[in-house]
Parts: sequence; structure tokens; C-alpha cells
Amino acid sequence: MKPRLIAALLAATALASPLAAEPSSIDFATQAGAAEASPFARFAPAADGREHRIDYAHWDEALGWFVVPMGPSLRQQPTPIAVNTGSRRVYGHDSRYRLEGNRVAFSYMTPQIISALGEYRADLERVGSEMDITRLPRNEQLAFWLNLHNVAVIEALAKEYPLAEPHERQFGSNRAALDEAKLVTIAGVELSPRDIRTRIVYPNWRDPKVIYGFWHGVIGGPSIQRLAYTGDNVDALLALSGEEFVNSLRGVESWGNRLRLSPVYEEAAPFYFANGDALRTHLVQFAREDVRDLVTRTQAVAYKPLERDIADLQRGEVEPQHNFLTQTDCKYESCAGAAASLNQSGGPSIRVNPAIARLVRERREKLDRARRAGIRTGMVIYGDGEYSEGEAAREVE
Repeated sequence: MKPRLIAALLAATALASPLAAEPSSIDFATQAGAAEASPFARFAPAADGREHRIDYAHWDEALGWFVVPMGPSLRQQPTPIAVNTGSRRVYGHDSRYRLEGNRVAFSYMTPQIISALGEYRADLERVGSEMDITRLPRNEQLAFWLNLHNVAVIEALAKEYPLAEPHERQFGSNRAALDEAKLVTIAGVELSPRDIRTRIVYPNWRDPKVIYGFWHGVIGGPSIQRLAYTGDNVDALLALSGEEFVNSLRGVESWGNRLRLSPVYEEAAPFYFANGDALRTHLVQFAREDVRDLVTRTQAVAYKPLERDIADLQRGEVEPQHNFLTQTDCKYESCAGAAASLNQSGGPSIRVNPAIARLVRERREKLDRARRAGIRTGMVIYGDGEYSEGEAAREVE
């Protein structure tokens, strides 16, 4: 799908109409007691719910276009990168985690697409402000907060792109670091990504797998998925995200007798992991045999620094020379917007940053190794997460 079409889809989206829900008559300002104690208390799920749904079909299409899947972690160090003759500079991603976690193709986003992202984020804000989100089914509420968080982060980074490390910039109305930046306003309350995670979702959902639904914009965090979260698929999609992250190097490693974990677990610990045993029990739930052994045999837990390179295709860098990305290089990937110009029978070559071409080539080699080793390289959610007739979707607690 070409960028112009995606922009049109996003720009045309008005979430209020496909809600199949009446605007709530609730006056958020009247919730004085809870709101005075904490402005976030008004977002706690209500005891009584309504069977309403939010349609994220356009966000689904957008994610399918600009998210590039990198496949599962092989828990192996990538081969060293050969530098160009006469230069010691390596352009693009050189992290040991560079072949893990899906990427957002920021370099292919036009100003029109970035503007459309802003309009879509504004639509979500309007939905959250004009209706009582707290009375939706719990899965619908969770899907809303996950999508809102990720849309806001993607838009914020797209507006500042190119950048190599998001921590180097300031974002939002308060000009703060990305996690603390006020990127959205719901019912008059300005929210940062961390607010959504630690003041709305973590206190109100008991299942720690919700942590895998939040995209932090960097390659060290949980992966961005190519599907929008919905009330029907949120349980299954979070489980798949958890499996990918726990079994990746950026999620779980060891150093001597110590388990070294991503700092996303440290942020979530006050809500879900009262002690090391609770955390290990959670990790074992998603771990493959080799990672399960690593989790059970280590004695102590430590949190490593978050890998802060932006989760894009080229680390926000433009190499001072270009070559062509051919259809052969795009054999297993959409190459984000670039591959839209190619067809199965052969099409024109596409001028692209060599850093992207290298990452695509490394990714292809990694997936070939995975296939030879019998490792599943994709995910399947039957029926896009829809359940059979008469069967209710599993609720994320």
C-alpha cells in the first residue's frame, strides 16, 4: 500500500462513527472526589459495562504498511559489521539487538502521513473524551489505552525524525523526555506514555502481560505489532508479544549467576512482581526451554540499561552514499513503503539508504537460519483474533 493511500485512510478516519456507541452523558468534572485525589482515578474501569466496540481497521492497515517484522530472536550475537573502505564509521544500526524487535519505517513517512497520524491521534482523544471509556468491556478499554499510547509515541517520533536516540530530544506540550512528555489529553487530563502505563493500565489490570503491549520507540523495549489491538485479539496478541520479548536477548539474559532483565520489568515490578519468585514465575510462563533453564538456575536479578537506539530501519542516519535495494533484497519483507513499488513479477529497483539495505540483508539471513533450525518465524492469530460463534473472547484480568 502506497504512502499516499495510507495517509488518505488515516486522514479520513473518524472513530466516533464506527463506535456503535452513544456518547456518554457523564460529566467528568462531577467526579470531584476521585479526581481531586488523582486525576487518573476517573479512568479506572467501572463495575458495570456496556457492550460497545471501537473499530481500529484503519490503524490496522497503517501498521501493516509501516511496521517491518524482524522475526523471533535467535539469541545470537549478529556478525560484526564491515566498515566501508577508507572509513571507520558504521552507519545505521550496530547494536547487538539490531535484529530483534519489529521496526517502524519512519524514513518512508511523508509529511502528509505524519499529519494524518496527528489527526488519528486527535480522533482517539475525542473518543476518550466524549464517551465514558471506563464503561466499555475491559478488553475494549485495554485495547484503547494500548493503541492510544502507541499512536502517540509513533507520531511524536515521526515529527522529530530523523533522530538516532529518542532520549536526546524533548517532546509534548511540556517539552520533556519521551516517557514523561504530555502527548495526549483525555477528558481534560494531559497524559504521558508513562502515565498511561503506570497510572491507568498497570494499577487496573492484574495480568502482567499487559506490559508487552506498550511500544517505547526504542529497540530495547517490547516490539510494535503489525496488528491494532482490539477487544477480541488483545489477549492473544499480548501473549505473542510476551513470548517474543521474554525469549529475546533484550528481554532476558544472564551474567554469571545473575539474571539480567530489561528495565521494563523494573517499571512494572511495583504492580506485578512483589519479589523475584513472582517475576520468575511470570517469565517461565512464556520462556522456551533454554530461557526457562536460564531463569531457574540463576540466583539473583538485575536490571540492565534500556537499549536507546530508535526502533527504525536506519537509526535515523543517512549514509553519504546510496545504492539500490532490489526485489531480491525484498524477498521476505515489504521493505515498508519501498516495496509498494515492486511487484511479484519484477519491478523497478528502489533507491534506498545502504544502512537499510544492510539491515534487510541481515534480517533475511537471520530468517533463513531460523527456518533451517525449525524456528517459527511468524505469528498466526486465526480469524484475526475473532472467536467462534458463541465463544466469548478471553478477558485480560
